[in-house]
Amino acid sequence: MIKILQGDITTLAVDAIVNAANQVMLGGGGVDGAIHYAAGKELFEACLKVSEVAPGVRCPTGEARITPGFKLPAKSVIHTVGPVYRDGKHGEPEKLASCYRNSLALAAENNYKTIAFPCISTGIYGYPIVEATQIAVREATSFLATHPDMEVIFCCFSERDKRVYEDILKK
Repeated sequence: MIKILQGDITTLAVDAIVNAANQVMLGGGGVDGAIHYAAGKELFEACLKVSEVAPGVRCPTGEARITPGFKLPAKSVIHTVGPVYRDGKHGEPEKLASCYRNSLALAAENNYKTIAFPCISTGIYGYPIVEATQIAVREATSFLATHPDMEVIFCCFSERDKRVYEDILKK
């Protein structure tokens, strides 16, 4: 099942919320900063313990890592790094799709039944909302075909983004 909400992802009592993180995983702006703030300093400390795969890179673009949720109502935070949008011709669609696939796979591996996503890469990373939403909905729908007991929530910060998700889900 797919649900679309408008609100603050840090308030959702779900198994996992997804953090639109950066490769360092130590907090940042937007949803990343809000999740780190709401989870408390323990999230920062847990992220520091995630092994670097390259200097300053704990989570490469398109991959996902999991930590506890600490002070959040969510059990866990799944951190994924979306692509910076250039023109859609430099692997951005595949990298964004990989964010959703890898996050959903981590949720399934942990036997989670509910996962909430923000709008990945559509803020400072500049991914056009319509194209990003099409990828998000496609990947969630494909995943749910083999995991019908799970619920995917798209938690949009703005009413405008929520309407985009609703429109695409209707198609």
